[in-house]
Amino acid sequence: MSPDTSVAAPSPAAGTPAVPRAAPRRDGEALWGFSPAQLAAFGLLVLFLAAGPFWLYPVFLMKLLCFALFACAFNLLIGYVGLLSFGHAAYFGMGGYIAGHTAKVMGLTPELAVVAGGVVAALLGAGFGWLAIRRSGIYFAMITLALAQMVYFFCVQVPFTGGEDGIQQIPRGALLGAVDLQDDMSMYWFVAGIFLAGFLLIHRIVHSPFGQVMKAIRENEPRATSLGYRTDDYKLMAFILSAALSGVAGAAKSLVFGIATLTDVHWAMSGEVVLMTLVGGLGTVFGPVVGAAVIVTMQNYLAEMGAWVTVIQGAIFVACVLAFRRGIVGEIGSLFRVRL
Repeated sequence: MSPDTSVAAPSPAAGTPAVPRAAPRRDGEALWGFSPAQLAAFGLLVLFLAAGPFWLYPVFLMKLLCFALFACAFNLLIGYVGLLSFGHAAYFGMGGYIAGHTAKVMGLTPELAVVAGGVVAALLGAGFGWLAIRRSGIYFAMITLALAQMVYFFCVQVPFTGGEDGIQQIPRGALLGAVDLQDDMSMYWFVAGIFLAGFLLIHRIVHSPFGQVMKAIRENEPRATSLGYRTDDYKLMAFILSAALSGVAGAAKSLVFGIATLTDVHWAMSGEVVLMTLVGGLGTVFGPVVGAAVIVTMQNYLAEMGAWVTVIQGAIFVACVLAFRRGIVGEIGSLFRVRL
């Protein structure tokens, strides 16, 4: 009989605490890092996407989803890295212009036009981010605003944007050259797919090791640097990802409405996405979606009130800052003690 060559684990000496074992992964977090509460919220979101066009106007829902993706992209930067940008309209609007130009003039299919808008927005974000991340706080915000204003005046002057007239009559085209998107329902499923893919990508980024480093930079950048992380590289990558997804959202919007104008690249659009994110809940996964739904719904159903819509939005913003510091979703999560 051969001797037993296995090595037994040594028992801790008297008075020495045993090394704790790693906590097992919770079943609710087995799918892309979703907690049980987030999984339930995501199920409700998918249910809304599936049933929404049958009892709400599809074009209104498409607008809501475009702005929801825009707000989620912005939240990736401010909510998880702690960088406040006042220039995200540049990527949103430029994505719309590029998608409109490539679809109308170059004849690209809608999926390629959306990709083109996202790629150009990412390149723009890479250049602007490389300049902006050298500063922090209010200086970072002012640099992004100044760069965005440069993009605005660029779009006013260059011929391909159409100046103050914009790019009009942008064709929706056929998805993959086969599915005609002129029908609102077909276009809705295309936009819903883009939003869902972008939302899941952002959620995966946030719950990846890269996302954990982003949160560490937000909480204490000097300590993250002392641990050996090149924080500027992480901030630049987050900036590029946020800009690219903003461009995708702008590209989808231009295809939905068939027009790309200066409104989408104006500084007021940057303020609007800040409002959406704060109302929904800064640093939460579902907060920007809820915030975009609130703001877009107000703009749509209170449009007949004219300029008073802006006054109402300002009042809601003040109320959220004073009474709901965490935003709608943040307060709900705090109330039930869950992460949303």
